[in-house]
Parts: sequence; structure tokens; C-alpha cells
Amino acid sequence: MNFELTSDQQAFVQTARDFAEKELAPNAASWDAEHHFPVDVIRRAAHLGFCGIYADPDCGGLGLSRLDAALIFEQLSQGCTTTAAYITIHNMCTWMVTRFGNAEQKAQFGDKLTSGEWLASYCLTEPGAGSDAAALKTRAERNGDAYVLNGSKMFISGAGATEILVVMARTTDTSEKGGGAKGISTFIVPANTPGVSFGKNEEKMGWNAQPTRAIIFENARIPASFRIGAEGQGFSFAMKGLDGGRLNIASCSLGTAQAALRAAHRYLQERKQFGKSLAEFQALQFRLADMATELQAARLMVYHAASLLDRGDSDATLHCAMAKRFATDACFSVCNEALQLHGGYGYLRDFPLERMVRDVRVHQILEGTNEIMRLIAARKLLEKSDL
Repeated sequence: MNFELTSDQQAFVQTARDFAEKELAPNAASWDAEHHFPVDVIRRAAHLGFCGIYADPDCGGLGLSRLDAALIFEQLSQGCTTTAAYITIHNMCTWMVTRFGNAEQKAQFGDKLTSGEWLASYCLTEPGAGSDAAALKTRAERNGDAYVLNGSKMFISGAGATEILVVMARTTDTSEKGGGAKGISTFIVPANTPGVSFGKNEEKMGWNAQPTRAIIFENARIPASFRIGAEGQGFSFAMKGLDGGRLNIASCSLGTAQAALRAAHRYLQERKQFGKSLAEFQALQFRLADMATELQAARLMVYHAASLLDRGDSDATLHCAMAKRFATDACFSVCNEALQLHGGYGYLRDFPLERMVRDVRVHQILEGTNEIMRLIAARKLLEKSDL
């Protein structure tokens, strides 16, 4: 095993770090306070290739590995968790279109997505289908050379501010042969399609620098050529996308926790109580050591899972689920501990810790809750004849 980054990876990391320090970190607090979605900054990130990190180079993507992507997202999230997290979602959509789309779809949508000219939203979750995603009810009925969509989606990142919706919809009833997960197909839906409307921007605990809305489809008609792959393949596409998506969001947790650890490290050395710096108290030294240890353990799990996904290992889904569960739990704890070490100051918006805690909390829920990650891991383990 070689844990050293290649020269190319070092360059990606430095580029992402520089972008985070110059474009994201100085604005993260105001974007959060003002609920501002920084589309212009995201498009500047696209100029560096960050909107098509692991997308097909024939469509303008960088064609990098999932490990490379994890390294980049970890750096971006040190500047602004919320913006980095949206960029991961856009990358997941872009990859699905350029990986599973046909030549015509790649030509029509690929370059616009990788360049950031068009931003995308991933539309799987519904009001009655969260963890049980295969129970989704949004329908896409074939009508000649078109599909007509009816139904709704919930908790959609970027909704109302993006140009493209990657939508999972049912083309076969669950009561029919091939229903359930096998009855779901994937569609590219332009957001300005007549019959597509959006709910209010949800008031959230965190992730305030990106909009989250419901999407309603009322007889929304799209060309049949906008279906990705064959009917019934959509759920498998969605799950393949989520393996990488889970690593992406875990990587955002890594970066945020690293920023929180750095803030705590600095504060312990600067703050004095009872005539000495906080860094001189052994109890606080131990807490800092534990935070750094948990963060490094999480980082290694994410990197390992990414390497398995890159080489198509049969255990990749298992390790992606385990890495997502462990990293998002551990990194939330690191951020929360960093806030605690700041005392009352950590609770003030003058300091970044309260925002970091709010932003990483949702990582334990989205891309599959951590309870679902445990379920996936347990099922994969029990499929084995031996461990």
C-alpha cells in the first residue's frame, strides 16, 4: 500500500485548497446567513473542472478517479461545507448522464453539465419514499414519442435554481411483473418543462447556502429520448450513483471536521484560563488527540472505499456504506467537540463552529441515513459464507 499522493493528486488538492481559501471560506458565513446560493462561484469552480470531476472526458469531464474526487471535495468543504456538498450532488448527476446516457444525450447535455453552464439536481426522494426509495410513486407514462410525468419529489438540493433534473420515476406498477425497484426508470428533465413547479425553499437547520425544495410534476411532458437507458434500469443507476455519492458526502464531512479541528487547535493555544493556556490542560489535550485520531480513521476508511469503487471491487458497496456511516458520525462528533472546546464562543455566529455543526449534521441523514448504511453493511456481510 502506498499512502503518498501522486504529483497529479497533489496538484488537484492544492488547486481545490486555493479555491476554497479564496472563493469559499471568506463568504461561507454570509451565504449561510443570507441563504444565498452562490451559482456564480460554483460556475467558477467548473472552470477548474470541478463540475465534472469523474465524468467522461469526451463530455468535457476530467475523468478522474473517485479517490481523486474525495481528495478534492475534502479540500473544498474546508471552505464552505454547503457549497462543496452541492458540487458533489451536481457531479453525481453529471456522472449518471455521461456514464449511462447514449451518444445523443451526452452531446446534448454532457458539455453543458461539466462546464457548469447547466447545474443539476438529483431527484429520488419523495414525501413517502425516503429510506424506502424503491417505494417511489412519481410516474412516467409513455405517450407516443414522449413521457408524461406526474408526482412529486422532496428535499431536492438546488431545486428551483438548477437547469436539469435527473429524475427517477416509475414506468411499471409495483403490482405488475418487474415492479418495485425494477419498475423505475431515469429521466433527464429540463427544469423549465411546462408542468414542473417548485415548493418553497425549506427552512433548514443547516445547508442554508443551497436551496432545498419539493418538485411537483403535473402532466410534465418530455421527449422519450430523455430517458436514460432502458425502462426499469433507473433504480440500479440511482444506487450506483449513490455509492459514489456516499463517499462524496463523507469527504465533505472530512473537510469540515479538519477545519473544525484546526480551529480548536488554534483556540486551545490562544485562550487562557486559570493563568495558563487551555493547551496546557491534560484533559483538553486528550480530547484534541481523540478528535484527530477519529478524523484520521474516518479519512482512511473513505480513501479505502474510494479505491475499491475505482477498481470495481465486489465489496465496494459494503465499504462505501461503512465509510459513509463512520465518517459522517465521527466528523460530526469532531465538529461538536470543537464547538465545546470553544465554550460560549463556539455558540456564537462570530465563530464558524456553530455553522459547521449545523451543516455536517445532515450528512448523517442524506445519501441514505446511517441506519440504512448499517442495514446495507449487515446484509452484505451476511451474504458472505465467511468473514
